[in-house]
Amino acid sequence: MNAHLPAAATAPPSIHPDEWTARVELAACYRIFAMLGWTEMIYNHITLRLPDSVTGGEKQFLINPFGLHYSEVTARNLVKINLQGEVQGGSVGPVNPAGFVVHAAIHAGIEGAHCVMHTHTTAGVAVACLKGGLQQTNFYSAQLHDMVAYHDFEGITIHAEEGPRVLDSIGKRQAVILRNHGLLAWGQTLPQTFAVLWTLQRACEIQLATFSMGGADAVIPVPEAIAAKCTRDALQFNPNHGAGRDVFDALVRQVDRIDDDYRCHEGADA
Repeated sequence: MNAHLPAAATAPPSIHPDEWTARVELAACYRIFAMLGWTEMIYNHITLRLPDSVTGGEKQFLINPFGLHYSEVTARNLVKINLQGEVQGGSVGPVNPAGFVVHAAIHAGIEGAHCVMHTHTTAGVAVACLKGGLQQTNFYSAQLHDMVAYHDFEGITIHAEEGPRVLDSIGKRQAVILRNHGLLAWGQTLPQTFAVLWTLQRACEIQLATFSMGGADAVIPVPEAIAAKCTRDALQFNPNHGAGRDVFDALVRQVDRIDDDYRCHEGADA
């Protein structure tokens, strides 16, 4: 969180102020996903690494409690876990193991992967099921030149041995299409991760609409050089240009006008 966002309530005595700041930002993101319709009943996850000032350098994360819809997530009921998915610091679970296997691999294996987001949107899953995946045919896909990775479907992600293969598939690419499954993004900050995922989602939505009007043969491809230029010019993922912060803050303000109870202190001890 930063000064552009409405101030969160003071952290409760049992929670480090930096942890509370992270909790409020992540809870806001869950509400944004709910507002955008990026939900899958009680499934899917957004995870955020806690700062070293909270953990002393150990990798610990916040994740949604399994069983709640995104619209029910609050700063207080987020669950703190370690890389093994074990609940930490008095948080109250449960945590869905199918959710954190891929997230844990990325958090542990990619330097700077402090936030990971995963969705099963209709457009995202549809493109993930295409042999050709995301095509270089629209304004949004052109902003993801050489940023998209693919990982082949291995079933429900509950087996830790898949983790190294996920990392091999991803490399350093922040926009990930899990074939036959859905979309994933990771980033250095939550707003940056959101910017990557939003662009990937929009690219899939436009592709889905375009292909429905005549198939791949009717689409105008974007030349490779133009796509590379678009990605350089976009700047929206660049930390020197906000890395999605302005967009994220604007969406938080929308959520706050609907319901700002995600900032609440009430509930089980965290």
